[in-house]
Amino acid sequence: MPLDLFTFLIAITLLTMTPGADTMIVMRNTLRGGVKDGLVSSLGICSGLFVHATLSAVGISAILLYSATAFIILKSIGALYLLWLGFGSLKSFWNAKKMHQKVVVQKPFLFWTSLREGFLSNVLNPKAVIFYMAFLPQFISHESSVLAQSLFLAFLHFIIGTIWQGILVYTIVSANGFITKRSVRQSLDAISGIVMIALGIRLFLEKH
Repeated sequence: MPLDLFTFLIAITLLTMTPGADTMIVMRNTLRGGVKDGLVSSLGICSGLFVHATLSAVGISAILLYSATAFIILKSIGALYLLWLGFGSLKSFWNAKKMHQKVVVQKPFLFWTSLREGFLSNVLNPKAVIFYMAFLPQFISHESSVLAQSLFLAFLHFIIGTIWQGILVYTIVSANGFITKRSVRQSLDAISGIVMIALGIRLFLEKH
């Protein structure tokens, strides 16, 4: 189904490029630990897509969608995680204000920390559950394995997401001399924190 596949690629590319929680995680962690931090965080985010594809294929997503309690629990966990990350960025902002050095040294890169933060930010996002449940079935044929097709579409999404977020990481790093200035880093930490907190609050307030 080349036409359907092309439609899927266009839609998923536009979705990936739309700024959201994933974008803020990649930006925040790239500023925190450089290229490795950003790319590994992106790997975690994109790996979460396979979880959503699997859940959608086996019907667990349907349970989350039609069970108000399950959906509210998932939404609350995801919102709390975004709030936690947002307050972490604001904490970095306030700590940086207390420093008198002109250049802020990046924090040590921890592979599993970056991977976990990216993975959880995606897996705990109920919007991704809804998207995969509502969107993927339009491109899946019942004549073959639903799980295999879902994972294939998730793999395409993985590639597109990895490329886009990689571009984002290297764009941020290319401005390294500007980014590492104390005043700039403080501003970016503050903006990142405020946006993630706003996303978390919005997630809490949204209705089913």
